[in-house]
Order: sequence, then structure tokens, then C-alpha cells
Amino acid sequence: MGLFRRGTRRDPPDSPRDPEFGYLSVREAGVLRSQVRQAFAERGLEVTVYAGVVVDSAGRRFGLGNLAAVCHGDRRGERSWPAVIRDHVGKVLRAVDGPDPMATLDADQVRARLYPRVVSEDTLPASGTYRYGHVPGPGLREVLALDLPEAVQMLGRDTVEKFGDPAELRIRAVNNLRSLPVERHGTVRAGRGAGFDVLLGDSFFTASRVLVLDDVVGRVTGRRLGRDGALVALPFRHQLAFHVIDGAGVLPALQSMARFAASGHEDAAGAISPNVFWWREGRMTSLSEPDGDALRVVVDGEFQELLERLVWRRDS
Repeated sequence: MGLFRRGTRRDPPDSPRDPEFGYLSVREAGVLRSQVRQAFAERGLEVTVYAGVVVDSAGRRFGLGNLAAVCHGDRRGERSWPAVIRDHVGKVLRAVDGPDPMATLDADQVRARLYPRVVSEDTLPASGTYRYGHVPGPGLREVLALDLPEAVQMLGRDTVEKFGDPAELRIRAVNNLRSLPVERHGTVRAGRGAGFDVLLGDSFFTASRVLVLDDVVGRVTGRRLGRDGALVALPFRHQLAFHVIDGAGVLPALQSMARFAASGHEDAAGAISPNVFWWREGRMTSLSEPDGDALRVVVDGEFQELLERLVWRRDS
């Protein structure tokens, strides 16, 4: 997994685009759906394939969005898709057909596998069962999740309450998050000597480490977060970017991170947010947002005061 998702040899951009997955051509999307049908058939299930989901004879629906994004981002190209799809279908079916992990794990085992996961508010069902957690920033929601060998299972409010007080369980989950190893770390230069750091990992909780940003910054850079905090971006679940605010480099870093976040979020599996946030003591304020095909930086009064103090007055 690289800092940026590199393109592979694919159909030309001017090829007709699939209406459901615009990052795939019509032909590529057809190949994807055909291979999904075949992968289910190999496991004895006939499915009806629709644009964005497949439905089996029992009426169970399996979304194709994440799988399509994974195939799209695989640097090996289309030749890797059959194996990726078979593996994905196998994991999905084992998860839905196997025993309920909440019925087979005791309380200590649940606590050992518990992590907080930051997700896009838009991806949660309207029922509200997953909307019990903290709101780290605009458009984001924190949910407790169980890290299983082949899947990550988000836990609804009722399930969480079966195992104890949600606030106490969150403390254990955050401690588990702090204990995760740093899988990969890189830096991106942003001009004027500025830049930002990027964490990458196969863990579904890489981006969620924004919840323990002070610990992450210390571990990977040896620095401490000051009163001005940091710029952060969590484009998708496997990536977290941050810039420690300590001088005039904050402005080129913000501009570069805005492009980085929007690019990483587009068509990603496990997409979270295309925005850059200003992090201060765990509070996150949005500083950028998509504006059609462009990006718009949104600066509130407090951040404008910071820029005046660190950038504009210094340049005048």
C-alpha cells in the first residue's frame, strides 16, 4: 500500500463509464460482476446480480461497493481480480454463515478484541443503533468494533450494553488502539520546507488512530503536540495523515493535505472523509471540503487568528 493509490494499466479514461462505479469502465464493471457471480457459484450459491449488490435465493444482499473499490485500487491490475473476489466472497460468507462471535466469546475475549473505529456518518444505517458513540468531528462517528480473524464487526448499542458500561468499554477499546503497532510511516513534502506525515496499514483501525493522535505523533516523530495542535486527514480506513502545527509551514501543508485527502478518499474502500481537520486536544474542526471538481479551504475565526499569528504577520 503506497502513500498514493497508483493507477494500473486499465481501460482508457475516455472509455464508457459504469453508471454505478464511475471509476470503472463499462467493460471492467461487467468483468467484476461476472467474476462475483462465479465466486458465489463456486460456493454453491446462485445470486442475482444488480448494479451495486448481489442477492441470493434467501434474499440476503451483499454490496459490491467496497469490493469494486478494492479491485480498482489494486496495483496488480485486472489479473488480480479473480483471487481478490474469491477471497472477499469467502470471508463474507464465513462471516454470515458462521456462529455469532458475540455468542462464542466471553467478556474478557470481547474486551481484548475491542477497538474504537471512526467511520463516515453517512455510511451508518438510519436506525440509530450505531450512533451512540462520540462525534470526533463533522461528518464522523466513533463506533466500538470487534476485530475478528477474518472481519471487523461494528457493534450496535444493544450489543455493547450486554458487555458492560459503554464508557468503560470505550476506555478499554482506546487502550487497545494505543497498543497497535505502527505498520508503515512516510512523509510528504508540501513546499517551503513544510510537509506532513502519513501512517498506512492493513489494519481497519489505522485512520481511527486519530483518536490517540498525541500518542501516534510521539511514537513516529518523537515530537509533542503543542497548543496549536495539528492538521489531520483520514481519507479512508487504512490511512492517517497529520502535520504538527508549529510555524508558517501550516499553510502549504493545509493546501497539500487538502489535495491528498480528496484524492485518497475518492473511490477508496472504507472511505471516511475527503476533508482536512484542525485537531486540538481531541476536538476536530473541518478546514476543507469538496466544491464540485475543486477543493475549497474553509477557515473559521479561530484558525484565521492562528494563521495571522504564525504566517501572515511573520510575512509582513
